[in-house]
Amino acid sequence: MAVLVTGGARSGKSSFAEKLAMHRCKQGIYIATSHIYDEEMRERVGLHQLQRLHSGFPWETREEPYALRDCLTQLQESGEGAVVLVDCLTLWLTNWLLYYELESHAVQLVSNQIDELVDAVSSYSGQLILVTNEVGDGIVPEYPLGRQFRDLAGRMNQRVAEVCQQVFLVTVGIPIEIKSRAYILD
Repeated sequence: MAVLVTGGARSGKSSFAEKLAMHRCKQGIYIATSHIYDEEMRERVGLHQLQRLHSGFPWETREEPYALRDCLTQLQESGEGAVVLVDCLTLWLTNWLLYYELESHAVQLVSNQIDELVDAVSSYSGQLILVTNEVGDGIVPEYPLGRQFRDLAGRMNQRVAEVCQQVFLVTVGIPIEIKSRAYILD
């Protein structure tokens, strides 16, 4: 079962996703997608690692800033039986957007990566929890790269949500399952 957990910055989405993972399985594989660009980010990552270590839940952490599709495919084939938590898709998207930033068709190249991710999520048969940021509720960024990121993140989140069985929105620490409440127009 694939689950998407979304919300704004510091909304509690990662904490909820970790608790959900602990509730669903006896062990977990945590796929961290961030790059460490500076000392502040290094401290954040270290704090998250310590929190997982002291949670009492057996987490195996894998750092994968780019090859998320390959990582999910490998886990699917290995049949490890652990819940897989990916935190987070918007950092993964950022990695790809910055990687292709100077290419004339960067948006298409990143869109291709999103296509591959959606295929991997839709075919994943184990327990999979994906965390992403809801970025479309803020102001329109004043620079092109920011607008590209916002647009790509919105499209990615919609496509991933479409193939997930459950989607949670977390705001002020309160998770609400929203996919089952979607109004369907025929």
